[in-house]
Amino acid sequence: MAASTEIDPESSRPTQMAPSTEIDPERASTSAAPSATNPAAVVLAIIAWWRRKELLERSALVLRPLALIFSLFAFIVCASNRHGDWRNFDRYEEYRYLLAISIFAFLYSAFQVSKQAYRFSTGNDLVPKNYSEIVDFAGDQVLAYLLISAVSAAIPITNSLRGGADNAFTDASSASIILAFFTFVSIALSALISGIKLSKQIQP
Repeated sequence: MAASTEIDPESSRPTQMAPSTEIDPERASTSAAPSATNPAAVVLAIIAWWRRKELLERSALVLRPLALIFSLFAFIVCASNRHGDWRNFDRYEEYRYLLAISIFAFLYSAFQVSKQAYRFSTGNDLVPKNYSEIVDFAGDQVLAYLLISAVSAAIPITNSLRGGADNAFTDASSASIILAFFTFVSIALSALISGIKLSKQIQP
C-alpha cells in the first residue's frame, strides 16, 4: 500500500505520512471467508456429519430395546391383573384396549430389534434401504398415537376406581399405564430420529 506525502508549510519540505491503516470491507470479507477447497474444512465437516449419524444410530440402538422391554412388561402386568369379580382387567374396555396396543407395540418393537440385529450380523438391511426409513417413520407415528390414546383412555377409569378402593388391582392398572407411557416416549423419540433420517434421505 503506497504511503502518502504532505508538504509542511513552514519548512517547505515534504513529510512522509504513515501508511494508511483503513481496511477495505470487500477485501476483508473476501479474505476472511473460508476456502471451499480447504482440506481441513472438508475433513471437519465430514467428521461432524459422521458424529451426527453415529449419534442417531446409537440412540436408535437404545430406544428400540427400551420400547421392547417396556411394552413387554406393560402387557404382562395388564394381562395378569385378575383378582376376581370387578377386579379383572377384561371387565373394562379401556384395559382391553391398553392390552391390545401394548401387545402390538411389543410385536412392532421386536420386529425393529430383529431388523437391527440382522443388519449388524449380516451387513444387509432386512427391508430395502429405499423404503426402510419411511416404513420406520410411518410405523413409529401410528404406534405412538395408538399408545398415547390407550394411556389417555385408561387413566380416567383408573382414577375412578382408585377413588372407591385403592388395592392391588388399581395398583397393577397404574403400573401398566406407566409402562405403556414409557413405551410411548421411546417410540415417539424413535419417530423423531426416523423423521430426521427420512428428511436426509429425500434431500436432493
